[in-house]
Amino acid sequence: MKNFTLKVFLVAMVMSTAGLALCKAQTAPFSENNLVFLCFGQSNMEGNAQPESRDKTGVSYRFQKMYAANSDGANMGKWASATPPLCRRNTGLTPVDYFGRYLIDSLDTKYRIRVIVVAVAGCSIKIFDQSLCADYINNAAGWMQNIAAEYDNDPYGRLISLAQEAQKTGVIKGVLMHQGETDAYNTGWVDAAQNVYKNIIQDLGLKASEAPFLIGEVVNADQNGACAGANYHIAQLAGRSINYHLISSAGCPAGPDNLHFSAEGYRMLGKRYGEKMYSLLKRMGYDTKTSVEDVLPDKSESQEIYNMIGQKLSEPAPGINIINGRKVIIR
Repeated sequence: MKNFTLKVFLVAMVMSTAGLALCKAQTAPFSENNLVFLCFGQSNMEGNAQPESRDKTGVSYRFQKMYAANSDGANMGKWASATPPLCRRNTGLTPVDYFGRYLIDSLDTKYRIRVIVVAVAGCSIKIFDQSLCADYINNAAGWMQNIAAEYDNDPYGRLISLAQEAQKTGVIKGVLMHQGETDAYNTGWVDAAQNVYKNIIQDLGLKASEAPFLIGEVVNADQNGACAGANYHIAQLAGRSINYHLISSAGCPAGPDNLHFSAEGYRMLGKRYGEKMYSLLKRMGYDTKTSVEDVLPDKSESQEIYNMIGQKLSEPAPGINIINGRKVIIR
């Protein structure tokens, strides 16, 4: 009887040890299927329109944001469900919301889409130049200084430091910009914006061909855009490299100020960013969707996720998961 009891004890110990090892391995594993996108700009990248109920529901567990601002506290640098707002507290719907949703709907279910959004309303491109940002912020309006303080007065540095963290668990596959309302009216801006992208590529050890630059137009002239004249130089920037791609805003509705997009305008523009990135990923050999993803309950920060040996997980892992009491297979 003693031998039997000892055997049971040893088996239990082995299973427990294996389970702990599995749990540890699932905490934050690197996967080339974790596709990361860096997003920067000014108020339209922050998101100005109030998200509606349709924007806050149905967000796939495979679409995640990284908390990027000081006001996120202990969450800064952590991944979470990409439920708006994606930029900071008190920001709104952004093109990145429907960029991510489009990719989730189009790519094979083995891929996860992860986004990092760093944006400052009203800013010049200078704020993303580390040699110029300190002087620029010092001379900015108080409300802009408050936003810059969310990134320790170094938005570019915050973007890069979080991107480096993201590279530990995934691969950066693209850079999205929406900036220009403030200063995209001469070739100096074109040079400066191109340098920001080149610095990102260099500082993160990327190849431009594998992390293309998607550049969005401001509210278009066909929507009486208050800054539509900036689109001339935005198009010039996009024409400088085969790795740069212009995202048209034609037909995307504006909000009442004709400076920001309406919620529907953000959805449309975000889908266009997604369509372009999807076409580029297909060219790179990424798989399109071949299976129907299990429909999960509406996501929330408090959802319960367990593996098959009863260990609680921070996010679904490959294999069988129990999510809110329901068995779900993750490829």
